[in-house]
Amino acid sequence: MKKRKFLGRVLAGAGAGAVNGLFGAGGGMVLVPLLSLLTDMEEEEIFASSLAVILPICLVSIAVTAATGNLAWHQALPWLIGSAAGGAAAGLWGKRIPVKWLHRILGILIIWGGIRYLC
Repeated sequence: MKKRKFLGRVLAGAGAGAVNGLFGAGGGMVLVPLLSLLTDMEEEEIFASSLAVILPICLVSIAVTAATGNLAWHQALPWLIGSAAGGAAAGLWGKRIPVKWLHRILGILIIWGGIRYLC
């Protein structure tokens, strides 16, 4: 892998990790655009890579949050069940959605989330 490609991936991962650590979510929403901008990866590779990277990012964020005593497992467990089901469904059916529509859906979610937090 060329140095520029490697550096782009490292920077994209650092951005995703920072967003996930600061806000508790959103690493994937940052990772997809950063990988598009900083690497020459194909769109299908970008979405698949972002899925593979999110689990370790979340595990690190969980560990840090737990170490600081701010983790409320009793509140998080119900969401874990729904998230696992949604992730499994998306993993099975996501390949059927054209990349163009995945970009649109992601863009809408980012805009919706931004407006929600600003208001």
